[in-house]
Amino acid sequence: MAKGKGTTVFYCQNCGYESSKWMGQCPGCREWNTMTEEKAAPVTRGGSHGVHKRETGSPSSLSMVSIQEEIRMLTHMEELDRVLGGGIVPGSLTLVGGDPGIGKSTLLLQVCRNLAADGRKVLYISGEESLRQIKIRANRLGEFSDDLLLLCETGLLTVEQTIRSVMPDVAIIDSIQTMYDEELSAAPGSVSQVRQTTGVLLQLAKGLNVSVFIVGHVTKEGTVAGPRVLEHMVDTVLYFEGDRHASYRILRGVKNRFGSTNEIGVFEMKTEGLVEVKNPSEFMLSGKPEGASGSVVSCSMEGTRPILLEIQALVCRSNFGIPRRQAIGTDFNRVNLLMAVLEKRLNLQMSDCDAYVNLAGGIRIVEPAIDLGIAMAVVSSFKNRAIDDRTIVFGEIGLSGEVRGVSMVEQRVSEAAKLGFTTCVIPEVNRSHVHPIEGIRLIGVRTVRDAVDLI
Repeated sequence: MAKGKGTTVFYCQNCGYESSKWMGQCPGCREWNTMTEEKAAPVTRGGSHGVHKRETGSPSSLSMVSIQEEIRMLTHMEELDRVLGGGIVPGSLTLVGGDPGIGKSTLLLQVCRNLAADGRKVLYISGEESLRQIKIRANRLGEFSDDLLLLCETGLLTVEQTIRSVMPDVAIIDSIQTMYDEELSAAPGSVSQVRQTTGVLLQLAKGLNVSVFIVGHVTKEGTVAGPRVLEHMVDTVLYFEGDRHASYRILRGVKNRFGSTNEIGVFEMKTEGLVEVKNPSEFMLSGKPEGASGSVVSCSMEGTRPILLEIQALVCRSNFGIPRRQAIGTDFNRVNLLMAVLEKRLNLQMSDCDAYVNLAGGIRIVEPAIDLGIAMAVVSSFKNRAIDDRTIVFGEIGLSGEVRGVSMVEQRVSEAAKLGFTTCVIPEVNRSHVHPIEGIRLIGVRTVRDAVDLI
């Protein structure tokens, strides 16, 4: 049944579920107290705004569909191009999310400068900053070409008309929460406004073959504000992570229809903008203490890139009845599980000890390959025995105390050799699959006890 004028509906702020009445629990995502009342969107335009519709016709067999390799636009920022899968795909819609002040606008403005220098026509639409504010930030980043056009506007209709008249190669919308459709009575940033605006931008991107980047605000839980349907509508979702008070930033691709979703890019925030970090392992290990107990170097794979990182652990006697456990940069429950394995299989009495685990460098890793590194760091701190500074360890630990194999071992060992490590403690099942590398001694372990005996 068509919605009449003034009809009220209820939307879930978490997943976008629509209902004609208020409910305490959303049937879609099972979250409580997320339903908000808004005016229903009109059905006259149908969200198309007159954009050319995609080709329709009779169904075709898969063998009859012809494909050709996508011609991508390079941003000349290798870290960003890697996360995007090789560059910007024409006609794609990309969502960039991150905490306030993390550097989203700075990153996209640098992308605009590089694309405009290549002769690409770029349109930067800001709903949060004035032209003067953008100019001040641009002067800090360097020289800009005249192919970069600026517009300060929040009205969706004006934005649509401008994109149609300018026909840019790339359009930046900063941010999606500030855009509004006058035909909707809801406030900007609401569920219906965000969904309607994103739908129109999606049709513009596909119909006009314009690559569109939209900036999304992030909630306190770390997710993009608005309905989760926003992430389902776009082609690529990028998250900008890191502490805004620190200098390093991590760009992570959590969804990508044109490439891998496991790649990350590392940047350093400086006065002249974001600078790429070519070797993340080097800066992750910078400042590592020598000869200190509880410090172990491990290796994790982020897409095709091996990253060496320092795992720190501090185990000390608790002054309270209930010991305190804390994990920074990794899964807290995983750390508790590994400590339970150590107590059961190695008879280590740590039930009355406080335990703190930290991944230095501000990065977050959940790959099971760092299990062995966490376990050895905990035992090293508990026994107050330092592990050799030129040793790297990685492997997954099971509940029986066995060390399971991991993927892409040769890439991990090669990265360790580049940074001067001489010993690699790896799962025994992987040792036969690694070709000998000069200067690297491989030690295979079958159980966590075999690894701890090396300390």
